[in-house]
Amino acid sequence: LFGYEKGAFTGAVQACPGKFEQAQSGTLLLDEITEMDLALQAKLLRVLQEREVERLGGRKNIKLDVRVIATSNRDLRKAVERGEFREDLYYRLNVFPITWRPLSERPGDIVPLAEHLISRHAANQNLGTVKLSAAARNKLSQYTWPGNVRELENVVQRALILCEGGLVDSGDLMIDMAVHSEMEMQVEPDDNSKLGSELRQQEHQIILDTLALCNGKRKDVAEKLGISPRTLRYKLARMREDGIEVPA
Repeated sequence: LFGYEKGAFTGAVQACPGKFEQAQSGTLLLDEITEMDLALQAKLLRVLQEREVERLGGRKNIKLDVRVIATSNRDLRKAVERGEFREDLYYRLNVFPITWRPLSERPGDIVPLAEHLISRHAANQNLGTVKLSAAARNKLSQYTWPGNVRELENVVQRALILCEGGLVDSGDLMIDMAVHSEMEMQVEPDDNSKLGSELRQQEHQIILDTLALCNGKRKDVAEKLGISPRTLRYKLARMREDGIEVPA
């Protein structure tokens, strides 16, 4: 974010400008600002107040001309009250706030958003034209999407792995699996589990297909599936215990 000078730490073989410098005379987007720890928030506050940045290991301040946009899916005011976000940084950022309603309050946007995400990811994966069936549209519209656009995007990416013939059908939308929290996902399912035997098999196949798509790169697989690397490791271990051959 702030850059560093050559020799600032082991491996710093050359100077590197930070994101603020790279955004000079432009706009810098700070996504999910509430995930930033308090120490980093203090450094960010100083940069915003002084309009200058000092690289790690550097001795001079670099003047900045950068517009900053910060986003969060949490209530910043409540984060301040809980001591999770600095109040002074909150007021520094809160110059022109825009509150966007959740998908649950914008049902008419769900299908168009899903179609946009399908087109984008299908193009990135060279899948050609992929459409939504009427049943898939209906299923998307009826769900409340507590995870908003990120959850919708995860469901779309899974659907592109499962769908055939360029058509995403209702059965390709793994919405029930997507709504489980990571804690729930790490609990070993029993015979009465909501996942059920059939859904577990589908989940295993999705993981195997994604491993092949990402050439076995675990980090990329976790990101594409919308789970943490730790959860992915757990799932792969359980798959091996179930006798499923998992690529190294």
